[in-house]
Amino acid sequence: MGLAGPLLVAVLAAISVLIFFGAFWRMARKADPVADRLREYGGLDAVGVTQTEADTGAARKRLPLVARMLTGFGMGEALAGKLSRAGLPMTAAEFAVIIMVAAGLGLLLGAWRVGLLFGLVLALLFGYAPVMYLNSSIGKRKRAFTNQLPEVLDLLVGALRAGYGLNQALDTLVDQLGPPASDEFRRVTRGVGLGLPVQQALNSLAERIDTEDVGLVVTAINVQYEMGGNLAEILSTISDTVRDRIRMKQEIRTLTAQQRFSGYVLAFLPMGMALILTLISPDYIMPLFAPGWIRVLPAFAVFLQIIGFIVISRIVDIEV
Repeated sequence: MGLAGPLLVAVLAAISVLIFFGAFWRMARKADPVADRLREYGGLDAVGVTQTEADTGAARKRLPLVARMLTGFGMGEALAGKLSRAGLPMTAAEFAVIIMVAAGLGLLLGAWRVGLLFGLVLALLFGYAPVMYLNSSIGKRKRAFTNQLPEVLDLLVGALRAGYGLNQALDTLVDQLGPPASDEFRRVTRGVGLGLPVQQALNSLAERIDTEDVGLVVTAINVQYEMGGNLAEILSTISDTVRDRIRMKQEIRTLTAQQRFSGYVLAFLPMGMALILTLISPDYIMPLFAPGWIRVLPAFAVFLQIIGFIVISRIVDIEV
């Protein structure tokens, strides 16, 4: 038992060094110029290669076992799609390695301080942390793009009324806007430049952003392409509608900010304090997990916290 503590510390230090040099190698490696050029032009779909297939091919050279595992479990495509929507420049296999490393660190830390059972619980929490960050990044990117949408529509309307075609109007968005809108429309214009139909490129944009407002805009443009009509007037009307929806959503988020913060505090503060106490002084809190009926208390407490967080989230989630 005397050697267990130093051994686990040495393992943690070795893993940290490995992660550091892996990240350094990732930044310093020489990339494939052809693949980078295709990915830069957002036209992997245009040449018959999806982003998932390109990521899988690149990952198999560096992480063949992880790539095969993701493909075998059918998780690679979904994870690659989420990474694309979040705008994170990594493959699904690389993200899976981050999850496994985080879970391994949690397992070692929990087993070192308390025991194997607590290490497994900590591994689940640490492993889910990158997934939470990914989902949070997707949500932030959606909100940022939606907040830019009125400006996007105003620029489109102005360019169309000035006599520009739709492709030229999309080019002005890339030059005049900031990220994430400029990044997304750059992928659209470069895909069109490589031969992708405008409708398909815009549909891919709507799938990546996945909001009702963007879907409404893309549907209006596609219908105008097929049926004809004054696209500038249609987009001007949609711009007013989207601007009102964004204003109402911002007012709702402001009015419900205290309730949402209360939900986060009630849900995570007790569990966070219990985790910290377990790591600092295991003897203080471990009697709650002693054999017998006493184990029901922490399990029931966690159950009630989850139920309360879900109820508060449903109350403050007001659809517009």
